[in-house]
Amino acid sequence: MSDVFDVIVIGAGPAGENVVGRVTRGGLTAAVVEQDLAGGDCSYWACIPSKALLRPMELVAEVGRQPGLSVGPIDVPAVLARRDEAVSGYDDSGQVRWLESVHGTVIRGRGRIAGPRQVEVTAADGGKRLLTARHAVVLATGSTPVIPRVPGLAAADPWLTKDATAVKEVPARLIVMGGGVAACELAQALHALGAKETTLVVRKDRVLERTEPFAGEMVTASLREAGIDVRFNTTIEKVERPVPGSEVTVDLSDGTRLTADEIMVATGRDPGSADMGLPLIGLPDGAPVAVDDSMRATEVEAGWLYAVGDVNNRSMLTHMGKYQARIAGDVIVARVAGAPDDLPSMRDRADAMGSPQVIFTDPHVCAVGRTEERARRDGFNVRAVEYDIGLVTGAYLQADGYKGRAKMVVDEDRRVLLGVTFVGPGIADLLHGATIAVTAEVPLDDLWHAIPVFPAVSEIWLRLLEAYGL
Repeated sequence: MSDVFDVIVIGAGPAGENVVGRVTRGGLTAAVVEQDLAGGDCSYWACIPSKALLRPMELVAEVGRQPGLSVGPIDVPAVLARRDEAVSGYDDSGQVRWLESVHGTVIRGRGRIAGPRQVEVTAADGGKRLLTARHAVVLATGSTPVIPRVPGLAAADPWLTKDATAVKEVPARLIVMGGGVAACELAQALHALGAKETTLVVRKDRVLERTEPFAGEMVTASLREAGIDVRFNTTIEKVERPVPGSEVTVDLSDGTRLTADEIMVATGRDPGSADMGLPLIGLPDGAPVAVDDSMRATEVEAGWLYAVGDVNNRSMLTHMGKYQARIAGDVIVARVAGAPDDLPSMRDRADAMGSPQVIFTDPHVCAVGRTEERARRDGFNVRAVEYDIGLVTGAYLQADGYKGRAKMVVDEDRRVLLGVTFVGPGIADLLHGATIAVTAEVPLDDLWHAIPVFPAVSEIWLRLLEAYGL
């Protein structure tokens, strides 16, 4: 019976860890299967290290905008050492101890679905072990990077984002392929840390295309002001690297040729469901696992399979995966106990309304809910209001020449917010108030009485509401 558990979780990243924590506190036994480091990409190669690299750049820029202050060159070895400290030296023993402290059983190896409520684990030495779940199997396998089929690209051994966040020596010349969050953040961070010739190759006509247009425009202006070469409507046609470790040559669709020390691919991610045994239970290999709002897979008989985080493709954000994991864990416990499983906290509402996200470029891009374009496409009667954050007294005091913009998207029929976007330096902490307003659907007439303090940047709320007409 040592290989039988109430719940088996495949993947010990942030989502998987949260499932284990919720089901074990509910009295169930849980095993979590992980082939890499417990804590997942977020802890070691994504959210945590990228922010450790971005923060020094942000501070230098912030100090430079304050009269009377100056800062010397960034101490790159110290920044990289701090990054190593932030990722615990790529040692997951602390994460394992936490899982064990909540009575989770950590099993090393690659987990695959072997049949209904069964998981086969292949250890590093090739040995196999079959686990059985009494009640539920939870997929928390994250996502995998997409490498476009460009001639010579795969053979050139390009950097993926995890190579960039784990960098030991910053290349002097860097080509970044992509225009999304990771591409913009890491291009800016590595440029500040020594990649003096940085080129961002963007297939479309803007960066951060899922945000309000002004967000991408302001980030592009900042990238270019820092000296980053941003090329829109451009694709990479061919990549050459004759010898591993040598310089890389790239032919672009605009007819130009670039030479660099490294090329980084940041063109998106696929749900981590490939080769997970899903065809054995009637699901397509490599596709997102469709789930209902309790995170239970909708196409699997008997309701024993759940999927949380990137693998269900609802929202590829760490905090959203953890949110989904808490829902799934609590629902599983309730269903096992025969207790109510439909409490308000046991259903996903946030994804449908729009996930909150901070893009830690300089300036920050902070958004929650729908953009104006998305809201109109969804059929709402929309009114949008924008305001220059630099006109707020608190912003003037925070930085000389503060450049920022705010926008709220209003459902005119109900007079509630459908979405809010803030763009500006050091503005990330404003987002949670917007998240509450959007998720709780607080009426504008009630928001009018949530008085922002003076003189702080949060006064932007008052200015937006006044611009709306309150």
